[in-house]
Amino acid sequence: MLNVSNLSVQFGKRILFDDVNTSFTRGNCYGIIGANGAGKSTFLKILSNKLDPNSGSVHLEQGKRMSVLEQDHFAFDEKQVLETVIAGNKLLFSIKKEMDQIYSKADFSDKDSDRVGVLQLEYEEMDGWNAESDAAALLSNLEIKEDLHYKLMNELDGIQKVKVLLAQALFGNPDVLIMDEPTNDLDFETIKWLENFIANYDNTVIVVSHDRYFLDSVCTHISDIDFGKINHFSGNYTFWYESSQLALRQKTQQNKKAEEKKKELEDFIARFSANASKSKQATSRKKMLDNLNIEDIKPSSRRYPAIIFNSEREAGDQILNVDNISFSDSSGFLFQNISFNLNKGEKVILYSKDSKATTAFYQIINNEIKPDSGKFNWGITTSQSYLPLDNSSFFINKLSLVDWLRQWAKTDEEREEVNIRGFLGKMIFSGEEALKTSDVLSGGEKVRCMLSRMMMLRCNVIMFDEPTSHLDLESITALNNSIKKFNGNVILSTHDFEFAKSVGDRIIELTPNGLIDRFSTFDNYIIDKKVKDLRDKLYS
Repeated sequence: MLNVSNLSVQFGKRILFDDVNTSFTRGNCYGIIGANGAGKSTFLKILSNKLDPNSGSVHLEQGKRMSVLEQDHFAFDEKQVLETVIAGNKLLFSIKKEMDQIYSKADFSDKDSDRVGVLQLEYEEMDGWNAESDAAALLSNLEIKEDLHYKLMNELDGIQKVKVLLAQALFGNPDVLIMDEPTNDLDFETIKWLENFIANYDNTVIVVSHDRYFLDSVCTHISDIDFGKINHFSGNYTFWYESSQLALRQKTQQNKKAEEKKKELEDFIARFSANASKSKQATSRKKMLDNLNIEDIKPSSRRYPAIIFNSEREAGDQILNVDNISFSDSSGFLFQNISFNLNKGEKVILYSKDSKATTAFYQIINNEIKPDSGKFNWGITTSQSYLPLDNSSFFINKLSLVDWLRQWAKTDEEREEVNIRGFLGKMIFSGEEALKTSDVLSGGEKVRCMLSRMMMLRCNVIMFDEPTSHLDLESITALNNSIKKFNGNVILSTHDFEFAKSVGDRIIELTPNGLIDRFSTFDNYIIDKKVKDLRDKLYS
């Protein structure tokens, strides 16, 4: 279907890809993974002909169509919503435009009539007469209501635009579908719809995502970018992660016999195969695992940060009291009449359909902004640390990372360079990396620095507003595991479904008309019909 031959990519002295040869076949979904900077997005741009490699080629089977999820959210601002979706099939759209232009001519000729006849035949073969109804159905499935279909794209809000561009990529059953972070900015209901769509998709899907639950739900293969090469592994992300970790442990077990290692790997594969669900995609994955050669399982060279949250003191029973807090912006109430008590040891998923609401709430309880009304009180034995959505104010000064982190040291011993470097080393800032200045860091590096700061503060209440933004899968996995093990209180907002369902034991949802408060795991909460009915009422 799609073949990559002798591909090499180099930026200056840095080699991203070195003589890569691989192929992507029909009926499979490939999850592209790799450390930050490994070249995931660059690889997708090369596949979609948006970037030329230094050498090598990409070949799409003749007569096949590729569709790419658009990253520029303003590219279609002057087009109607329905027209934007149909534009996803470029050939169909160009035929329609040419027919419309010919029909609009005042001096319609016999030559025009002949041309229209040819175009109409091509249009019919591409099922063009159903294009508008198909596009409308896609939009409706993505909760873009019919009254928006004929509006201009620039009249939509940001999340609505993302959904329309997603519909554009999916429109017309492309033979190869390429998506870079498709779940960004989507609500959980839309992500679930997309998972089901891809799981039942018969063609080729190539996706980059930091959402582990999404990768687990849709992928038949994990395509790992490492050491300038791309290797395909059968199975989803969890299978790849656990199998690579098992292979890594076995590599260090010098005294273990080869037969014992082989049996351990075979048992591991059999367990995953037996647990595969009955969905179309997972059944395909199960067959691959059944036929997997254990020699295909190899240890990963990935480095996982050592994130460990400890608290300096144990909190008492009084953690946080929120009393009738409301907050609005220019568009109206983000939330109102929010009251609850946070109990000792609880791990709360703070959720809202509008992420501006959760961010504002964090800012209020961290004394960064004032509510319109209401008040809150932290227990006198609590101490709080907070990872904000926007951390830019922490990285204005040109301090080395050693001096940057030293700002939050509490004792002379902690201020010593060897101990500061120890904290940074846990977050994979070793050697010369620790001397980089804080104003030149990437988004992921800034988040890792903020996590180092939180670890050093040793608070008994930790808060996270979208912590997975900018992090690679290795850091996300390490952070997820560390929060699960933390014995203090957690308040967390995230679009990472795996994070939400594995961490939270209580869900607090902020709505413009009140609060929903349930003791539940997030996966049960999101499918609860009574909760859904209440949510529909409170958001209306």
